[in-house]
Amino acid sequence: MEEINTVPDDDQTGHLTEEPMIRRYWYQRIDWWGIIFTMVVPLYGLYQFWKIPLHPKTFIFAVVFGHISGISITAGYHRLWAHASYRATTPLKVFLAILGSSAGQGPIEWWVRSHRTHHRYTDTAKDPYSAHKGLLHSHMGWILFRRDARIYHGIDMSDINNDFVVRWQCRYYGGILLAMVFLFPTAVCGLGWGDWKGGFVNAGIVRMFAVQQATFCVNSLAHWMGDQPFNDRNSPRDHLITAIITLGEGYHNYHHEFPMDYRNGADRWQWDPTKWVIWLWEQMGLAYDLIRFSTHDVDKCRLRQAQKKQASHSARDVPLEGLPRVSWKDYIVQARDGRRALIAIDGVVHDVSSFMPEHPGGSQLLEDAIGQDATELFTGGVHLHSRLAHGKLATLSVAVVREVS
Repeated sequence: MEEINTVPDDDQTGHLTEEPMIRRYWYQRIDWWGIIFTMVVPLYGLYQFWKIPLHPKTFIFAVVFGHISGISITAGYHRLWAHASYRATTPLKVFLAILGSSAGQGPIEWWVRSHRTHHRYTDTAKDPYSAHKGLLHSHMGWILFRRDARIYHGIDMSDINNDFVVRWQCRYYGGILLAMVFLFPTAVCGLGWGDWKGGFVNAGIVRMFAVQQATFCVNSLAHWMGDQPFNDRNSPRDHLITAIITLGEGYHNYHHEFPMDYRNGADRWQWDPTKWVIWLWEQMGLAYDLIRFSTHDVDKCRLRQAQKKQASHSARDVPLEGLPRVSWKDYIVQARDGRRALIAIDGVVHDVSSFMPEHPGGSQLLEDAIGQDATELFTGGVHLHSRLAHGKLATLSVAVVREVS
């Protein structure tokens, strides 16, 4: 699982452009390891699954082994290494590194780097599994092609590079992968009850495929299905079904607001087996320094989002589709006639006459913006206005500009 370095060493801009894939060079971008372990091997396993009888003991072992593999990804790769939401003893880290390899999702270093990039550049061109590129891409399409190395510009990996367990796993990942995906389940089922083929296919390959698909749902379903109780700026969402599939990773809207919290479901009733396992490890002395955001912080964030939705709901009494459309020239003429205080922001004309005495920054700022494009002033040039300010502004909309100034 590699990346293409197509930018000179002295390019520190970090900017990306979406360039179409050139047909005669498309094969150079293929990530063959990604294709082999997420498509070729699983397809072979699924084909054999219908030909090999499913032994009851093999099925039970595959389910148990699959859950341990999944927890090693969610509690290990994700919450321990990608977000440092808690600290673990060396024996636990070695256990998670080995069992995490059985999921066939790459070494810790590669997984963490991709995930931290996703959090830093969510829904942008630099997001490795951006939801804006489609459900299939965010689910697993992103794994099949090597990515432009520029997307990782500025991602801090110092803690990972200094973790000797991570370095050890990365160095011997190929051998650990083969042992945990194929040899270990085959040996257990073969020596245990004589089901050598079932151990290789059902407890090995099919189990790996199931864990992979569950993890991939965090990148796809969790950005497509559910609610946004904490922030609707980007695509992450909360949904119980996704949480059930992913061992608790489905409260993704919360996770993107509080990424360092060892919990994905902050409320006790929310389905998050991973947080329960981490808590159990804490009681056993295997995990410590668990990061928990306070109930006050969580409730405050939830309240802000609720207020934003309420303001937006009130603003929908004047939908943009029902507003008259005016040219930029007409807007200037009407603004200068002095009858109304008209200001244009993001292509929408607002009558702020009644609001001028109430403006926290004083009426002079609004007077200076009359007849102008005040988009930059409103969105950070003078002051980055709050969500409530955006909601209030929406209630003052009177027209839509059909021309760009």
